[in-house]
Amino acid sequence: MMNFEREPRRGRSLVVLGALACASALSLLSNTALAQAVWPTKPVKILVGSPPGGPSDITARLFAEHLGRRGQSVVVENRPGAGNNLAAGVAAKAEPDGHTLVLSPDTVVTINPLVYANPGFDARSDLAHVSILTSFSQMLVCHPSVGVKSAAELVAKAKAQPLHYASGGPGVPGHLASEMFLQTAGVRMTHVPYRGPAPATTAVLAGEVACGFLATPTVIPHVKAGKLVALAVSSGAPSPLAPEVPTLAAALSQPGLDVSFRLVLQVARSTPAPVLAEIERTAAEIMKQPDVRTRLLASDLVALGTGSAQTQQTLAAEIARWEPLVRQLGLKAD
Repeated sequence: MMNFEREPRRGRSLVVLGALACASALSLLSNTALAQAVWPTKPVKILVGSPPGGPSDITARLFAEHLGRRGQSVVVENRPGAGNNLAAGVAAKAEPDGHTLVLSPDTVVTINPLVYANPGFDARSDLAHVSILTSFSQMLVCHPSVGVKSAAELVAKAKAQPLHYASGGPGVPGHLASEMFLQTAGVRMTHVPYRGPAPATTAVLAGEVACGFLATPTVIPHVKAGKLVALAVSSGAPSPLAPEVPTLAAALSQPGLDVSFRLVLQVARSTPAPVLAEIERTAAEIMKQPDVRTRLLASDLVALGTGSAQTQQTLAAEIARWEPLVRQLGLKAD
């Protein structure tokens, strides 16, 4: 008799469990639909303050590809100039609905406010810093005519004679990496700023300027072709694109030296909190995907997808790190 009564009870339990599972699935679908009703609700534009092919552009286009799967069109628009300030300024003044984003190197927040007197906006207060999507490094390269094969040889040559180095402009990652290298090594080289990383790379390739810290994916083809000589990478770990090139820490015998930079997803500050939260959640979700991480690593980019709180903490730490050097050098730009 007891065995006879257990079967209906177990059957009812299974029905209850099934109902709960269905309710959970429906709730998940409802939450997803609700989130997408918040953002995006129309086409999205992602601004990039550098030309196509660089770390910002590579990251933005991969992010846009995955974001576009949410049902809205997503376009990437390159607006290079003023150390990425032009693109960031447009995003800061855009309609605060989360549909105009900008992907900026962290220098827009950490360095540019100290360097540019009248950028037309305040990168630290006019933008919401939603997520650090990726981190990237620079590679120290020289024209073969310089006649050096290592960072140590470059240091020795810089002590013996005047040398110049190129960058994409005052306060950009390549400029900062160079100055950190020179300060650590205890030597000086003359800075030759260009209007962006592309003309800086062209100058080093032509031998107009001896060396430069430039984006690794950009210069690697020239290194492999023998047109440039790679001396070091600025990151704490070797680049997967050139594992044979030593880190700056190893080249200078300075353990712990890591001159990496970050790409920050930003939007107008007054964007509603629910929209900011959905952009943050989406960024974390996309950056966790294995294919995204693999494709980024192939371009010497490390996927992160941090939350806004961690993003703010990281930016504050980088401001504290770089501000003394910027003031010491007296960096200024028009």
